[in-house]
Amino acid sequence: MHANEQLLHRFYQAFQRRDHAGMAACYHPEATFEDAAFQLQGPAIGKMWRMLCERGKDLRLAYNDIQADDQQGSATWDAHYTFSQTGRPVHNHIQASFTFQDGLIRTHHDKFSFWRWSRQALGLIGWLLGWSGWLQNKVRRSAAESLAKYRANAG
Repeated sequence: MHANEQLLHRFYQAFQRRDHAGMAACYHPEATFEDAAFQLQGPAIGKMWRMLCERGKDLRLAYNDIQADDQQGSATWDAHYTFSQTGRPVHNHIQASFTFQDGLIRTHHDKFSFWRWSRQALGLIGWLLGWSGWLQNKVRRSAAESLAKYRANAG
């Protein structure tokens, strides 16, 4: 097994345990992360995982299809959790892509159907507007505000 495949297994196994410190240790200091809710760099990535792991009391995660070589990698993962803002259950299916530097994750990009996620997490408003840039931008702003507030309180 390639060393970067082992790194991705370590990352997702830490995620399954909600071990945010173990997840953060897999990232390069200059790493970037992007998904439909967040665009982050460096230490902010670890803070995001800490917030999500601490708040995700019922989070269940499964991953598979890990592939990696010297430069890039990919994985598929599924998260089952309760969306804290609405109390609605979510099953999110995610395609992850990675690049590596110095034996660590340098870029991490998670892709998923925002419309599918928003229908589950937000209900009718997600069903009606989940396709729209307006709702996606609103969710991104809300996520950034939530992380900023968390970081201010968590230190």
